[in-house]
Amino acid sequence: MKKKNTRTVWKFDSLKDMMDRVASEHGEKIAFKYKEGKEIKEVTYSQFKHQTNCLGTALSDLGFAHKHVCIIAENCYKYLVLYLTMMQSNGVYVPVDKELPANDALYVINNSDSEVLFYSKKYDSFIRENMDKFENVKYFVALDSDEEEGNILSYNKLMEKGEKLLSEGNTAYTDIVPNLDEMRMLIYTSGTTGTAKGVMLSESNIVNVVYYGLHVAHIETVALSVLPYNHSYEAVVGILVGIHEHATMCINENLKAVLKNLQLYKPDYVYLVPAFADLFYKKIWQNAEKTGKAKMLKVLIKVSNGLLKCGIDLRRKFFKTILDNFGGNLCLIVCGGAPIRSEVGAFFTAIGIDLLNGYGISECSPLISVNCVEDNDCRTVGHTLPCLEAKIDNPDENGDGEICVKSPTVMMGYYKMPEQTAEVLTEDGWFYTGDYGRFNEKGLLMITGRKKNLIILSNGKNIFPEELEEYITAIPYVQDAVVYGGKNEDGLEDHLVAQVYFSEEGIKESGIENPAERIKADIDEAMKELPAYKRIEKVIVRDHEFVKTTTQKIKRNCLDQ
Repeated sequence: MKKKNTRTVWKFDSLKDMMDRVASEHGEKIAFKYKEGKEIKEVTYSQFKHQTNCLGTALSDLGFAHKHVCIIAENCYKYLVLYLTMMQSNGVYVPVDKELPANDALYVINNSDSEVLFYSKKYDSFIRENMDKFENVKYFVALDSDEEEGNILSYNKLMEKGEKLLSEGNTAYTDIVPNLDEMRMLIYTSGTTGTAKGVMLSESNIVNVVYYGLHVAHIETVALSVLPYNHSYEAVVGILVGIHEHATMCINENLKAVLKNLQLYKPDYVYLVPAFADLFYKKIWQNAEKTGKAKMLKVLIKVSNGLLKCGIDLRRKFFKTILDNFGGNLCLIVCGGAPIRSEVGAFFTAIGIDLLNGYGISECSPLISVNCVEDNDCRTVGHTLPCLEAKIDNPDENGDGEICVKSPTVMMGYYKMPEQTAEVLTEDGWFYTGDYGRFNEKGLLMITGRKKNLIILSNGKNIFPEELEEYITAIPYVQDAVVYGGKNEDGLEDHLVAQVYFSEEGIKESGIENPAERIKADIDEAMKELPAYKRIEKVIVRDHEFVKTTTQKIKRNCLDQ
């Protein structure tokens, strides 16, 4: 049974309505903090709302507030201004993964039919070198430059233009009446090169995730915003939920700065992928061992847990030294994107930081379920949203089967891919997630496996092995290859392993004397254009062929045979 919600969540009609209400009722609260040089900038909710109106008005004047608009950039404040500008428009927002190789980024931009492309300084050469390859883009908007030439515009000057138009009474953008059934976000999933799927999310999809997600779990008041803004997890569950709850979100400029920014901004909650939580966990214990305090830490945890059962909470006092390393106020970590070890969750809860694990997929806007503080169980991914029906399709003797959901949060479909849409979305609205799981005796959802061959690393990255296998088997002396996730000492898949079988004929033709000694280097060379997380870390050379089906397909569950 689901735990009954005891919180009151205010209902809103559209994302524009949500922004208007927050700006009106909490306009003087700090919405965002970020670094600009050595200075920390602060933006209130009323200022943020005004800036989205300025940018939206400028885009409307150019004739693009109802078009597809994309962005490729690192996390920054201007990124969020564009994001919320488009989410209050009648256009479509398209975030592009900044880690994509140039050809993949071009594919997404062209496939999405984007007509305006916002970009940061880092991508200036990418834009200029591929200017003739953008099929639909009419304007390029530089986030970090005041210089303009031809169809390359300046973000700052665009904002100035919008400010002027607003002051003169232009209401083309502010008068927009939202249509919740229209596509508002087009987010591309990880996939093989050139075939990434564009997930079409309506405004209704997103509104329902924000509203009903808050019925299951709550957030605190000050966040460190860490995860990439092109991910639906951070964009919707992080940013939009934060705005609804008028939280202050502090923008983390890069992953190396996380610990420093935790101490600088002193947040009380943060969204992370499990790999981060696992890293923190290991560092704490390594430091305890190094300083000879590991035994005392274990004793304190045992005493603290015993006191908690009696209703006495001394965690902030007992573990103050550890908590101070996180800024001193951190009390909530929300994880998603990959499984998390239960002992990591139990440890953080024991020291005074509730670690809640959730489950989602971009096709569900993206949240499906999440744990709550009251009955947190990191062995599960918690309660499903109250607006969502869930079923386990074709369960086995253990109750494990494919997780299927039916909900107003399920996507409209894949952009320009009706056949792929029909493969996962039935006519009566059931979406087949491709993930396997079951419900435990308390009604909490448990993830037990992945459909087909999808690899999900501990950092939350989704990898299709077939893509990488194509690169490897293109090497002349490789006959067959299988890629899978390798596990670390804690049982988490955190790197990629390739098993390969050589072609005797290919070896002879290539004139290679020691293929086993050079295969790793050749694979690295073949994959040099891919993102770092898709690189092969370990190669195993087989001395016999893979076990195959009658149709000559490799049996992946027989790799040890």
